[in-house]
Amino acid sequence: MSKNSVTTHDIGQLTETLAADYLSQQGLVLIDRNVHSRQGEIDLIMLDDDCYVFCEVKYRKSSNYGGAISAISVSKQNKIKQSITFYLHNKGLNEYNTPCRVDVIALEGDINSPTITWLKNAF
Repeated sequence: MSKNSVTTHDIGQLTETLAADYLSQQGLVLIDRNVHSRQGEIDLIMLDDDCYVFCEVKYRKSSNYGGAISAISVSKQNKIKQSITFYLHNKGLNEYNTPCRVDVIALEGDINSPTITWLKNAF
């Protein structure tokens, strides 16, 4: 493997940065990224006014096999929900009284200029 080879981690970091920049342009504010818990990881945490927005970022080079959006399985959704509960608890926030939603940011195509699809309240 050469020093110039791009890893999936590198692509993940790039797509998360593209997604965060896109959402910032839409008026959301980035408050955290790559939040890990035992259950899983939350890619981006943004604020949309007073609403916490937990974002799952997915990239696919092509839409073959369903594209980026279909790559988020039910088990992945459950892990994200558990991670959100963990995050809110650690921040001293009540999951039932804190406005929040889960969005999916799907990027497809050329990594340098992907098509971005933003699904609000995805699951």
